[in-house]
Amino acid sequence: MKKLISWNVNGFRAVLQKNFLDYFNKANPDVICLQEIKLQEGQTDFNPDGYNCYWNYAEKKGYSGTAIFTKEKPISVMYDMGIEGHDKEGRIITLEFNDFHLVNVYTPNSQSQLARLDYRMNWENDFRKFLLELNSKKPVILCGDLNVAHTEIDLKNPNSNKNNAGFTIQEREKFTELLNSGFVDSFRYLHPDTLDAYSWWSYRFSARKNNAGWRIDYFVVSDKIKNKIVEANIHNEVLGSDHCPVELIIKELS
Repeated sequence: MKKLISWNVNGFRAVLQKNFLDYFNKANPDVICLQEIKLQEGQTDFNPDGYNCYWNYAEKKGYSGTAIFTKEKPISVMYDMGIEGHDKEGRIITLEFNDFHLVNVYTPNSQSQLARLDYRMNWENDFRKFLLELNSKKPVILCGDLNVAHTEIDLKNPNSNKNNAGFTIQEREKFTELLNSGFVDSFRYLHPDTLDAYSWWSYRFSARKNNAGWRIDYFVVSDKIKNKIVEANIHNEVLGSDHCPVELIIKELS
């Protein structure tokens, strides 16, 4: 079995000063995927023993970015999706292994007043095509901060958030479209009716203390390997970021 973890750390250097190393060593994942590292090349020397490390930095300093640390060396590594309009923010790393592709993503936020919603819709269409192309070759495990709460049970206050970034009809429909194209949300596959299961909390209004959160961090896998899912967990006890780690445990695919 493989243990995979995804975590939006909201600044890698910041989380290193908190509890990241303790959590990383205790969890001992086969792969950990990070989003929103907010780093430029050379700003960290983090290179854990036994792991291969891959970084994708945004051009803009202190913004976005992704990283993957994996025990197994991949066959190939791809950064971004080969579309100039999307490829400057360090949002995607894809690793190819023998039996699957692993895609780590930090999906663009539609922002306040939905200033970036139109761009987000273009991104969603292009990213879905990218995933389907990968899926035509090998099964896909997609993880990351997808910046959408899919259904009303995926956030504490759905009624007051219906026109807010991350819970618009448009964003939710794009996620449905992705699932309908041959993928499953691993957490809902195992826990279809679980309430109060969130992975992100605002820093305001004591949201985390009151568990007034959103589930916007996911492991999404190809339909063809959903029977290999063993566990899908949300580790809301792990502090250090406004997000918490999410975890997938999956049987060997071969």
